[in-house]
Amino acid sequence: MVEKLVGFLNKEIKGLHEAAYLLAFFTLTSQFLGLIRDRLLASTFGASEILDVYYASFRIPDFLFVLMTSFISASVLVPVLSKNLNNQIELKKIIDSLFSFFILIAIFVSILIFIFIPKILQLIMPNLINGQNSLDLILFSRILLLSPIILGMSQLFGSIVQSYRKFFIYAISPIFYNLGIILGVIVFYPMFGNIGLIYGVVVGLLLHLIVQIPTIIKQKLSPKITFKIEWSIIKEVVFISLPRAITLASTQLILLILVAIASTLSIGSIAIFNFSYNLQSVPMAIIGVSYSMAAFPTLSRLFSNGNKQEFLSHLIIAARHIIFWSFPVVIMFIVLRAQIVRTILGSGQFDWAATRLTAAALAVFAISVVAQSLTLLFVRGYYSAGQTKKPLFINIFSAATTIFLVFIFINLFQNNALFQDFFEILLRVDDLSGTIVLMLPLAFSVGMILNTILLWISFEKDFKGFSATLGRTFRESLFASVVAGYVSYLCLQLLANFLNLNTLLGIFSQGLFSGLIGIFVGWLVLHTIKNNETIEITKALKNRFWKTKDLIVDPEEISG
Repeated sequence: MVEKLVGFLNKEIKGLHEAAYLLAFFTLTSQFLGLIRDRLLASTFGASEILDVYYASFRIPDFLFVLMTSFISASVLVPVLSKNLNNQIELKKIIDSLFSFFILIAIFVSILIFIFIPKILQLIMPNLINGQNSLDLILFSRILLLSPIILGMSQLFGSIVQSYRKFFIYAISPIFYNLGIILGVIVFYPMFGNIGLIYGVVVGLLLHLIVQIPTIIKQKLSPKITFKIEWSIIKEVVFISLPRAITLASTQLILLILVAIASTLSIGSIAIFNFSYNLQSVPMAIIGVSYSMAAFPTLSRLFSNGNKQEFLSHLIIAARHIIFWSFPVVIMFIVLRAQIVRTILGSGQFDWAATRLTAAALAVFAISVVAQSLTLLFVRGYYSAGQTKKPLFINIFSAATTIFLVFIFINLFQNNALFQDFFEILLRVDDLSGTIVLMLPLAFSVGMILNTILLWISFEKDFKGFSATLGRTFRESLFASVVAGYVSYLCLQLLANFLNLNTLLGIFSQGLFSGLIGIFVGWLVLHTIKNNETIEITKALKNRFWKTKDLIVDPEEISG
């Protein structure tokens, strides 16, 4: 029985849709646990200073994680490892060299930051470091410096796993990470106080790593420390990954700056920003990450083999389905934002004002979900083709624009009553204080949309014909989503007359039934106009994806 389970978990998945749906399923499970995690945090602490400190303590470790581990990520290593899958000895040398080099760098940098972190926090978050929970902020941040080390090793293992297209193991590791954090809130916090929250994170980090080890052992690729480092491999990987590291670090830098700005606003602003960001990340992770990740190994193989037309066809299919799935989510998140936030977070210490502000921030974040999902695909497409500089320059420009826009929007909000009133009335928060926090997701979304537009233009220039077949999907999905959203809005008004909206069951039922009816109407619209994606999805769902042998690109799949 155990052997069968291990065999199933190590099954190779080759089909694009099948791999994407598999990753989406486990991502959905992980995100569901993430929502439980956030609900526990919200109900236990509310939009409080200690929760601000908790979320703020992740920012520097997360920034270091991205900066230090970009060269051992799947986007960089999968093409490198894929070329040596048939040469076990050479593959082992590469893995040992990368592992040894990473461990030395990660430990050295983490110790250095550990020493200077009080000064760094004083510089970027003076309000928090001078608050009543300043010692917690320093201690939390120091313990979380384990994150770049442990998650870095896990990321190296994940790259190996993805090279063999064993998506099961890779997909379930985040589930264990969230389980660890939930354990911290439920068990460790009552036992140890605030520090118990961080103990839970550390447990989650370890589980994220440990769950992948059996697969690595099965492939006989367990890394070990070696002083005979293949410097030519390190040089090659670092050269390829450096633009990617800066690209991803710039995104983390944006989040770090936004959280730093939020720390200067009213208490609870960091919590509200993070809760809404986490909620909008759910569809982006399920759709954008799943499709771009599922497509990446095949894209790398196709381009390296010179199959440019199949490479482009694969990208087009992934882009079409990302657009198809993302638009309904954007509209539903905007229409049902209050029901979503009240159901997931609105309990315990998380009061009505915090709920409404988080819902408004979620709506602003949601407008960039399509852009964020497509950006993931564009970047992986470029990396598959061995081009890393263009995403780098575009991302740096967009990041700088985002930071510039933050200060512009905050200044407008503070000094232009018309702008403030329009924004607050539009999102129905004109009777609340602390609404200036909404300028943070606004700047983020505008920056992400700009980033995607620039990437799309660049991609079309480099891969002629990419955009030609996406127009129909874009129009049909947007039209059906707007219709679905309008129907859902009408249902919200209708059901409000029959349900008790002062209870969790009432608000959940209102959102659930309104959303389901809207989605059903949207699906009918797509079916009526014979939308290509609905036909393809129906066929894919009828297949037992674990028996699919490989992706076959049908010419009709890329017809306009």
